[in-house]
Amino acid sequence: MIQRREGIRLTTSKQDLREYLQDHLLVGDGAMATQLHRLGVPVGVSFEELCLSNPRLVHEVHDSYYQAGARLLETNTYSANRDSLSRYGMEHKVTRINRQAVSLAREAAQGDAYVAGSIGSILAGRVRKKVLDEYRDQYEEQAIALLHAGVDGLILETFLDLEELLLAIEVIRPLTPLPLITQLATLEVGRTRDGYSLTEAFAQLKTAGADIIGLNCRLGPAEILRSFETVQAPKDALLSAFPNAGRLGMTDGEYAYKSTAEYFGQSALRLREQGIRLIGGCCGTTPEHVKAMADALESLEPQARTNPDEVPGERPLVSVTSVRDQDRPSIVDKVKSGTTIIVEFDPPRDLDADSFLEGCCELHKAGADAITLADNSLATVRMSNMALGAMMKSRYGIDPLLHLACRDRNLIGQQSHLMGLHALGIDQILVITGDPSRFGDLPGASSVFDVTSFDLIRMVKQLNEGVSFSGRPLKQNAQFIVGAAFNPNVRQIDAAIARLEKKVEAGADYIMTQPVYDAESIKVVYEATKHIGIPVFIGIMPLTSSRNAEFLHNEVPGIKLSPEALERMKRVQGEDARREGIQIAKELLDTAVRYFQGIYLITPFNYYSMATELIQYVRQQSAQLKVPVQG
Repeated sequence: MIQRREGIRLTTSKQDLREYLQDHLLVGDGAMATQLHRLGVPVGVSFEELCLSNPRLVHEVHDSYYQAGARLLETNTYSANRDSLSRYGMEHKVTRINRQAVSLAREAAQGDAYVAGSIGSILAGRVRKKVLDEYRDQYEEQAIALLHAGVDGLILETFLDLEELLLAIEVIRPLTPLPLITQLATLEVGRTRDGYSLTEAFAQLKTAGADIIGLNCRLGPAEILRSFETVQAPKDALLSAFPNAGRLGMTDGEYAYKSTAEYFGQSALRLREQGIRLIGGCCGTTPEHVKAMADALESLEPQARTNPDEVPGERPLVSVTSVRDQDRPSIVDKVKSGTTIIVEFDPPRDLDADSFLEGCCELHKAGADAITLADNSLATVRMSNMALGAMMKSRYGIDPLLHLACRDRNLIGQQSHLMGLHALGIDQILVITGDPSRFGDLPGASSVFDVTSFDLIRMVKQLNEGVSFSGRPLKQNAQFIVGAAFNPNVRQIDAAIARLEKKVEAGADYIMTQPVYDAESIKVVYEATKHIGIPVFIGIMPLTSSRNAEFLHNEVPGIKLSPEALERMKRVQGEDARREGIQIAKELLDTAVRYFQGIYLITPFNYYSMATELIQYVRQQSAQLKVPVQG
């Protein structure tokens, strides 16, 4: 099929990728590293160098994606730049690796699939320390090697910062007329790490010379879809999407991505509805995911892009009413004598504390016994829960219950933090491991993890004995009430219970569970935990929409919805969906209050009005059952 070389462009009989996408959908491949790891390659080696040392294995991965239906194969060169290869002492092999990688992908493409030379971000999630101009030579070196080897185009992918991607385009665009696919990776829906809205970013990429513009990595299908639903894409822009297989999390002791192949097939149809024409997969995706997408999109034509209306959002304000400060027993004391409600309300991700405190006051007035604040959940930066807890307690007499993650502080910081909580009179905490930093919005940050959650529980109890982490006397005894987390949504409940029992042995005073979404699971949790001897607060989180339900079920580690709940949420939209979500939660609470005196309500998206309604419902149901209710 090869006709001739023109400079560094390889001309083939295939239609130019840009022309092809005008009238066709195209399925891309999935994750290279995920497949290599599944085939036995350990973490910590250079996956790109395998093009030289084990070309058969790399070819096998390409072929598996081709057989699954992918008709755009990316070369195994994402980190084949001088900076990344220098970590393995292979910086002198940039050209050899890139040229061999093209050869392997070209062979697997069998003449009818496009081969795109992959060029990844050199920053690769790290906090910027170098001047970006220092990367110019590296982009040029890698691009020239890929172009001379005969790719059909280049894919610049997983760029967290628009400014770095624009620099790469500036260097590479003059080298070739071939198609440039440019893909940003965002840490949150709608905005790049360096502060640009996707609307602005897409416009700048188009102006800079990008032929195909899109998103890949970091987010799963639901959040990638939400991103496209809110962006004003340039007119006639060709769009691409390569989502991760949901969120990476630990289940049954192993890190894994959650999204199934079936879910990916359904998601591909939704991405098509957004006018996206090139659809593939990123981290965690496999040939099974690609096959599901290819099957779903088979024989379908692309849809024209319709940008959303630009409607500025407004946040309603709620008046703050001060409440009387008074001494209250701990939640453990309360739950032993009657129904007790803990409500989770996430700290803000911006500098506006007033709206958060307004919500806290409404939850408190509704009857929450304690309001629990996460500690930068999902490794995403939020306002200090210590500062907010102090404000809640001192201004409004609201009992805070603070999460304490092992991730962000070393042992020096952990003890200092706990000593500060003691000084503020904040003594109710929940010790958790915390999600790794690399999965949050500052992936270049270090995850500390000096100790496990078991160790930290024991060490907090040591402070209660008046002894520091180092064994030094502290003149006073702390009085921390220490909670531990429990995820019942696992395949092997016995193993999860064994882990929970270790937390109790370490000194946990109470347990808070992940949300459950069917009555049978509530009964299972009760039977599995009734022997442990400390209070259990069963987690209930109302759903807000069908999209929210599918996202939680398919992409968030530790959460599993019942088929009935998923089906019920599919039938309704808008405000009706929230009402249905509340109704499902109420039905779950009907069962929960019969088995547990501890109720843990999780507020979705800070919609505290949903939580206040459920607090009031718990009060009513407990009264009807003649269960003593705290408040």
